[in-house]
Amino acid sequence: MKLVTAIILLQVERDRISAVAQNLAGAEAVTEVFAVAGQYDLVAVVRARSHEVLGELVTDMLLPLAGIRRSETLVAFKVYSRHDIDRIFSAVLEPPAGSPTG
Repeated sequence: MKLVTAIILLQVERDRISAVAQNLAGAEAVTEVFAVAGQYDLVAVVRARSHEVLGELVTDMLLPLAGIRRSETLVAFKVYSRHDIDRIFSAVLEPPAGSPTG
C-alpha cells in the first residue's frame, strides 16, 4: 500500500503551540510534529492511507483546533529516503573510474 505523505506547516498562537502539537501528535496519520524556528511554529509530517484521509485530518481535526492562525499543506509527489539521497550523492561525488583520484 502506497501512503500519501504530506508536510503541514502551522503558524500558531504562542500560548497554544504545545497544546496544538500534542493534539496533532495524537492523530493516527501524523508520524512526527516538530516545533521549529522561523516563519512557522510547528511542522507535522503526515503519512495517510489516502488523499481522503489526509483531507479529513486537515478539515475535521486541524481546522477546529484553537490557536491555529495559518496552515499550509504540502503534498509530496515523490519521497526520497535517506538511502536514496545517499545513493544519489555518492554517484555525484565519486570520481569516475580510472580518474587520478578514483
